Amino acid sequence: MAKLLLVEDDPSIRMMMGLRLRMKGFEVDEAENGKLGMEAALKGEYDLVLMDMHMPVMDGYEATRGLRAENFSGTIVAVTASAMSEDTSLAITAGCNHFIAKPIGPDFEQQIQQIIDDKAT
Repeated sequence: MAKLLLVEDDPSIRMMMGLRLRMKGFEVDEAENGKLGMEAALKGEYDLVLMDMHMPVMDGYEATRGLRAENFSGTIVAVTASAMSEDTSLAITAGCNHFIAKPIGPDFEQQIQQIIDDKAT
């Protein structure tokens, strides 16, 4: 199964998302802010990075731009409560490949699997 990096500052959201993903068989590492997420992504071999865009220390936009500046070619999915088209556009411009709005829905795990499957083809 795929290995994911979940970058989320809210411990309860991180725990819930991580639990749901692990229950579906994904291997999940976690980071609590963009700086730690960027460091982990550059060290690890991840099929996908789930990046909250609004975090302390370093937000997801800055972390994503930093990863792309370091030639990180992995898939980055913005996961944020701000689903306005402007924010979606900012996330894509920063280097995210996809966007999932919070609160995540019952099909969250299927969305993640579909992104991974699409990447493999």
